[in-house]
Amino acid sequence: MSDTAPAPPVPDRLLILSVFVVASCGLAYELIAGALSSYLLGDSVLQFSSIIGCYLFAMGVGSHLSKYVRDEDALTRFIDIELLVGLVGGVSATLLFLLFAWLSAPFRTVLYALVFALGVLVGMEIPLVMRVLHGRQAQFSELVSRVLTFDYLGALVVSLLFPLVLAPKLGLSRTGFLFGMANAAVALWTLWHYRAEIARPRQRLTRGLVTMALLAAGLVGAEQLTRWAERGLFGDEVIYATTTPYQRIVVTRWKDDMRLHINGNLQFSSRDEHRYHEALVHPALQSMPWAQRVLVLGGGDGLALREILRHAKVTHVTLVDLDPAMTGLFTHNAELAGLNGGALSDPRVTVVNADAGQWLETNAEVFDLIVADFPDPSNFGLGKLYSVPIYRLMARHLSENGALVVQSTSPWFAPQSYWCIDATLREAGFHTHPYHAYVPSFGEWGFNLATRRPGFAPPTRYDVPTRFLDAETTRLMFQFPPDMRPLPVEPNRLNSQRLVHYFEQDWRNVVR
Repeated sequence: MSDTAPAPPVPDRLLILSVFVVASCGLAYELIAGALSSYLLGDSVLQFSSIIGCYLFAMGVGSHLSKYVRDEDALTRFIDIELLVGLVGGVSATLLFLLFAWLSAPFRTVLYALVFALGVLVGMEIPLVMRVLHGRQAQFSELVSRVLTFDYLGALVVSLLFPLVLAPKLGLSRTGFLFGMANAAVALWTLWHYRAEIARPRQRLTRGLVTMALLAAGLVGAEQLTRWAERGLFGDEVIYATTTPYQRIVVTRWKDDMRLHINGNLQFSSRDEHRYHEALVHPALQSMPWAQRVLVLGGGDGLALREILRHAKVTHVTLVDLDPAMTGLFTHNAELAGLNGGALSDPRVTVVNADAGQWLETNAEVFDLIVADFPDPSNFGLGKLYSVPIYRLMARHLSENGALVVQSTSPWFAPQSYWCIDATLREAGFHTHPYHAYVPSFGEWGFNLATRRPGFAPPTRYDVPTRFLDAETTRLMFQFPPDMRPLPVEPNRLNSQRLVHYFEQDWRNVVR
């Protein structure tokens, strides 16, 4: 007689296989909630940590609650839970997005309530499956092995597919609806194979088909729902929107004003971006008549590049931006390429899509000017780009008389952050020359011009056409009134990321 346990019948094998789908869906909802909260609230580390913690705790609660389900009801309750998870999880991303856009006050409450509810339901799934199967198989160890293998395998597959395929190709809303349909499908085929053991199978079949239909309709209309939510969020017509592996890019228009938003944060308004980009580029380049090679880090919209190329002495510019979707959009979209004057297609320009820090580490080129036009340091991933090690890397790429210009947030709204960037540059060995300019869309905005040698003097004239800058404007930019004077702050080091904490504190005070 063989000691090997007989293979389970086909329905039982399908139920084991359903664990793969169930695990995939459970992790997908967790990732969607973390990504969406990071997009809308910033600080990806805090958002993902809190979402994961809440979700795992709720799964523990769900596992505990599953013991109150009677064995004879386990299969029926599993189907009910699958339909409920599919419906709640499927609509969660769109619901949260609409809520944030149209009624932002209770967003965090609803976010964590949804995460907790989903976690409780998902936590009940696997224990119920194991109880159903345990009544049909002799060897419990074999059962545990199979179920957990499919559970972990499903989590692995989704953890890889989500950032590489699902989020960038489908977006968060459609991804949610897709996985909701997968949960509903598990419920329907479990109901079909075990219909003789299910209470009121016709009633549950009707629920399942209605749930599947609702989720399918959501999948088809997700893009329209998202655009409607973004219309409420930004107040203007959305003319372009996409989700990439790195960020959510939205372009809006109101009359003659086009605006770029990344993860919900305004990056520029076409009405006044010339003030920002002239201030970012021309004070440095005008004071360096010998400068020929320029490196731009960030700035994938090409607007800083447009100002750099006004200087005929510049022979080559390398632009390093992480997101190919950003540089591609501002290269090939006629309206947006018109804003930067086709700068990204200029023969003097080389566009590199790479992480700025990694590129600086592996590349050996030397430049006369480096322009760091990164987004604000709202999370640790961005905060590292403003750190002492990164600025020391930049110094290695500067010629002896070279200069570095860094967009440095607002010295008025975020004073600790602004002066932290200045202190970080000095810690990295630079001589700093802080300055500021008024940009109506942002308010008072700050920059830091850093040189390897002392002795910088602001220019008193410009050899290129400007709309904002002149001698008097430039003189005033390098002067700070008493209410924007330097503050005693720490440099931003990688092990502490003080800048991100300062940034959160500063903008929390503004909101108050």
